[in-house]
Amino acid sequence: MRIRAAAADDWPAIWPFFRATVQAGESYAFPLDLTVETGRGWWLEQPPGATVVAEEGGVVLGSAKMGPNRPGRGDHVGTASFMVAPEARGRGVGRALGEHVIAWHREQGYRAIQFNAVVETNTAAVRLWTDLGFAIVGTVPEAFRSAAHGYVGLHVMHLRL
Repeated sequence: MRIRAAAADDWPAIWPFFRATVQAGESYAFPLDLTVETGRGWWLEQPPGATVVAEEGGVVLGSAKMGPNRPGRGDHVGTASFMVAPEARGRGVGRALGEHVIAWHREQGYRAIQFNAVVETNTAAVRLWTDLGFAIVGTVPEAFRSAAHGYVGLHVMHLRL
């Protein structure tokens, strides 16, 4: 598996699993009426952020976007979002992307990474981020409407770099 910067022509390979992940209703609070073009705007970051893809044999298995969590006086803390194609889940793609994102933030001089909204019922993500050193610093009760579980909390997770 190789992780590389995403190019504009990667979007057609990202869009199917991006759309499926958003429509599943278990991990992201993106608008439900996204089109291929509006979805691109939500996912493909511009500097100082970046978007990467994990690929194997020319097949895009997952993607991550990263950059500052807040502008101005908050730009020393980064954030990121991750999506893995359903057929690639359980193969270490999320972990590889997570490790890449942590290294990227360190290389860019960030002091920490903050995830603002990790759905508490997304146990695979919570377990992965905890394994990579993130701590849950708080949970906003009933801040997400899960398609399967109804109103559930959103964890704020933090990693000091």
